[in-house]
Amino acid sequence: MNHAQSDPTVQPVPASVVETVDAADVTLSNPKLAVVALGSNLGNRLDTLQGAIDALGDTPGVRVKAVSPVYETEPWGVDPGTQPSYLNAVVILKTTLPPSSLLERGQAIEEAFDRVREERWGPRTIDVDIISYADVLSEDPVLTLPHPRAHQRAFVLAPWHDMDPAAQIPGHGPVAALLTALGTAGVAPRADLELRLPE
Repeated sequence: MNHAQSDPTVQPVPASVVETVDAADVTLSNPKLAVVALGSNLGNRLDTLQGAIDALGDTPGVRVKAVSPVYETEPWGVDPGTQPSYLNAVVILKTTLPPSSLLERGQAIEEAFDRVREERWGPRTIDVDIISYADVLSEDPVLTLPHPRAHQRAFVLAPWHDMDPAAQIPGHGPVAALLTALGTAGVAPRADLELRLPE
């Protein structure tokens, strides 16, 4: 697929994106399931999402097991028309990394794609959010698990539900029920766009 057709400003994937954050030798002998949401509304959105997925797949101790369909969504938490629309997707990982190391990896990927944090809910080249990690419940302000607003975000729930209709958010219940309650206004599937598992 020619990703350049969806966004005119094609940029190469930064080489630094595939650099290892944690050089420790880890294996997948006792993996946990983690759900990670990705979003982009600047630059070549589809290529950036794919670059983030590939970078996650390049991480020692991480295997990307499933990639959702792509959705185009209105920006969340801001006035309509003040930002470009997002492309969103969700991936399911198997990982032996602890949540803190997975968070570190996600932040390194954001930095490699020049993510700028100037305002809350501002536009960004890439957003990498850990939505859930096994059945872990944590109120740690650095990494709250599950993600404290995931159950309110159709752009997370819709692609996640596509991959795993029986999924649940610990402490909040079935993704299907949460999505039904929220509705999908402003969240549109993009059947013409596709993301792939890392090679």
